[in-house]
Amino acid sequence: MPQSTSKSPATDIISLQKKILQFRDARDWKQFHNPKDVALSLVLEATEVMEHFQWKTPEEIKKYLQTHTPDIAAELADVFYWVLLMSHDLGIDMGEALEKKLKVNALKYPVKKAKGKHSKYNKAFNGRGR
Repeated sequence: MPQSTSKSPATDIISLQKKILQFRDARDWKQFHNPKDVALSLVLEATEVMEHFQWKTPEEIKKYLQTHTPDIAAELADVFYWVLLMSHDLGIDMGEALEKKLKVNALKYPVKKAKGKHSKYNKAFNGRGR
């Protein structure tokens, strides 16, 4: 799938978090947003993304995406909302966290051993995957 190259007026994480906080605060919802419930909301929204693909063959998914990508985008936006809200509330810099995670993954999955394979990093890279 091609990646979107258009940029919205507020694409940086801090700007997006500010918009989310304004939305939440205008509704006085912070009182309900403890880490457990925010984490549950994140998982629930992620399952709504999964529902779009459940029980579909690769061919069915390709056809489905022709008309349902906006629906999937809305569900991904819900997931992103909760990630940004939770990271803000817990004082986690998501840009920094992602940079660190990419470095860890680069060590776990060195290109020479992992390229073209889907084996878990702690399993033998035998060329057959899992």
